[in-house]
Formats: sequence, structure tokens, C-alpha cells
Amino acid sequence: MGWNSFAAIRWAARRISALAAFGTAVAATLSGAAIAAEQTPGLPAPWLLGMQPAVSPVARDMHNFHDLLMWIITLITLFVLVLLVYVMWRFRASANPVPSKTSHNTLIEVLWTVVPILILIVIAVPSFKLLYFGDKTKEAGLTIKAIGKQWYWSYEYPDNGNFTFDATIVPENEIKAGQHRLLETDNIVVVPVDTNIRLLVTAADVIHAWAMPAFGVKKDAVPGRTNETWFRAEREGTYYGQCSEICGAYHGYMPIKVQVVSKDAYAKWAEEAKQKFASVDGPSPRLADARVAQ
Repeated sequence: MGWNSFAAIRWAARRISALAAFGTAVAATLSGAAIAAEQTPGLPAPWLLGMQPAVSPVARDMHNFHDLLMWIITLITLFVLVLLVYVMWRFRASANPVPSKTSHNTLIEVLWTVVPILILIVIAVPSFKLLYFGDKTKEAGLTIKAIGKQWYWSYEYPDNGNFTFDATIVPENEIKAGQHRLLETDNIVVVPVDTNIRLLVTAADVIHAWAMPAFGVKKDAVPGRTNETWFRAEREGTYYGQCSEICGAYHGYMPIKVQVVSKDAYAKWAEEAKQKFASVDGPSPRLADARVAQ
């Protein structure tokens, strides 16, 4: 074996080592991103692949359906790749100087019609089940109404005294340590854990969309129309979303912040909120107190 052969082997070994190191770094980065996502499930994580961890039954079923589709797509892609490689090799010009003039094959034509139909049926069954499951809930423990406006959200709690409040973005120059840029709001939507929440969504001006990835919710807010969806948060914590329908110049400044707390903590918060926020049917408690004082 000559010097050139040894040099080539050493060059290849260095390249393989570099690729191995790169692969290890990528794996460590992705692993760290996955750990970060599990620790803060309501937030996107740097270098995270896939979706945010699911904390609701609808989101969990969405992830399962996504995984099913990924397997189907992968198998179809591999099949087409193998078929292309085989055709390029089997029917190359050197091996087939006189090409076949066959134009019909009954078996193949039946297969390429029936197999896609079967694949679509396999996809359609869980797809429709998920579509109807995420549409609405028959047994709601709490109803919240979200109203999209340029460029903030208003919320109403009809089951707890029908109080209302606006949730606007916290400016970047007011962000505190531990808060997240473009995701914080001055008032927070609070919901109890392990409770079916009926969410009514509408808009006052243009089309918006209330989206919360961890809950598997994305519902359009249309002026003059009230859409309905639901979620059931199974884990306490803080979750973030954003308006997901382009709604004007400040579309990117309509964050959604939801705090999931225990049922006892929610009952306490609701009582405080009745005193803090205005009522949909009347003046705010502060304004009423001011009138009495006069």
C-alpha cells in the first residue's frame, strides 16, 4: 500500500471524525431543546423539532395523527424513490436498446387506483374523528369569550359574574426578568386545570385567530360571527399563543397568555376579578365606587 493510499485513509478518517462530532453536537442540541420544551411546555424552544408538548386531549390526538401521517408519507416517499431507482437501472438505454411499446397493464392500473383509495380511507377515519372531537364539548365546566380587536384581545367570563377585561401586549421596554418578548400581556386569562373550557371566539373589526399550540386550538375570530371550540388543560402552568391570522400592521403584537391553576386557586381569582374588572352589563367596580363616594 503506497503513501497516497495512507493519505487517503487518513483524510477519510478525519472527515468521518468531523461528521461524528457534528452529529453528536446536533444530537445534544436537539436533546437540550426537547428537555427545555418539556420544562416549559407552553413556549417554543430554540432548535426544537416538531410541536410543543401537548397538554390537552385534542392536542395529544393531533400529535398522534401527525405521527401517523408522517409514517404514511415516509413510506410513500421511500416507495417512489425505490421505484425511480429501479426504473432508471432496469430500463436504461444500454440495457434496452429497443424500448418496450407496452401502453396498458390491467393489474398495475387497478393497483394504482385501489391503493391510493385505501390510503385515503386510512387517513380519513382518524381525521374526521379528530375534527369532530375538537369541534365542541357537550359538558363545559367554564365558558370564556375571546374577542379579537386591532390589536389586542378582550375576554368575558359569563359564568363568573360576566366580567370582562382587555389583554394587551407588554411593551418591550417594560419586559421584566423571566418574561418573554412579544408573548406577555398585562392581564392574563386564568382557567382551572382538568376542566372542559368552552371557548367562544369572535372579532370586533377584522378577522383574527385565537391560537394556543399546547392546547391544540386555532380558531378564527370573524366579525359578526361567534365560533366555538374547547380545550382541557391537564397540566398547571403558563401557556403562550398568538393571533394567527394576518390582521393589520401590528398583527405580530397580539399575544395570548393563559395561566392554568388549581380549581381552588381559580375560584379565588374569579372572586378577585369580579371586583377588579368591569362587568359586561354595567360599569366597572371602581367607577361604581367613585359614583357612590360622590
